[in-house]
Amino acid sequence: MNDEVFPSLETARLVMREVTASDAPALLAIHADAQAMRWFGVDPPTDLGQAEQIVASFASLRRPPATGVRWALARKEGGALVGTCGLFRWNRLWGTCTTGYELARPAWGQGLMREALQAALGYGFARMSLERVEAQVHPDNAPSLKLLQGLGFVVEGRARAQGRWGGRRHDMLLLGLLESEYRKE
Repeated sequence: MNDEVFPSLETARLVMREVTASDAPALLAIHADAQAMRWFGVDPPTDLGQAEQIVASFASLRRPPATGVRWALARKEGGALVGTCGLFRWNRLWGTCTTGYELARPAWGQGLMREALQAALGYGFARMSLERVEAQVHPDNAPSLKLLQGLGFVVEGRARAQGRWGGRRHDMLLLGLLESEYRKE
């Protein structure tokens, strides 16, 4: 992965580009929707400054030593930001990383995240030399589990009290996808 040039991608309906400071208001709107983000794993931001910190954390993934990439997901028609997805916790030696994502509620149920993750996974396996991608999902997050399993991820176990947000601990399911099992669609 070239750390100097952001690896923009395109799908049928999305432009996957770098998350920039100008995305902070849209990210605030997405992340502040507490009900929609209840499984994201952090407490929702309450102001623009916290959204700007989210942008900075996504940008930091590409700073040396690069540990991943996070794409802003913008519709080709109109350019509206609908969410982000990424590959992070990149371990070059092991050829592994973790995926994460979020989508604005009005964009749910349209197959946009599946489209974005197919592109991101293809990039990861081809350009980052990944052999395995992991995901951690709350056991009650049925839509995310369905999405990942539809892409070939397999539930490998349950980590008890793995996450902490909303003032309490949460179990998380660990899913894995091997490059050799990836469904290239």
